[in-house]
Amino acid sequence: MLVSTTNDIPGHRTVRHVGLVRGITVRSRSVIGNFAGGIQSIFGGKLSIYVELAETARAEAYQHLVDHAREAGANAIIGMRYDANEIMEGITEVLAYGTAVVVEAE
Repeated sequence: MLVSTTNDIPGHRTVRHVGLVRGITVRSRSVIGNFAGGIQSIFGGKLSIYVELAETARAEAYQHLVDHAREAGANAIIGMRYDANEIMEGITEVLAYGTAVVVEAE
């Protein structure tokens, strides 16, 4: 699956728009993870506990996006973006979205 944040893919032409696709996940850190993150924040610097959570959530949302596009018959996604919202304290929704298309090499 080709994925691009731009509205085209160099060396390819779009032959069909399939439509909007998305991948969503909702994640939270465990009580132990929040405790460890709190300890890290006391000392400042990079909060690796939360970086790992963010990376995992984005990777999961991205994979759901690709799966959704593939199921819809696309071979590429253009205009891909991420969005994140806190649903409630400690619980975050991560959304990956874009336009599923069929492309051919030029």
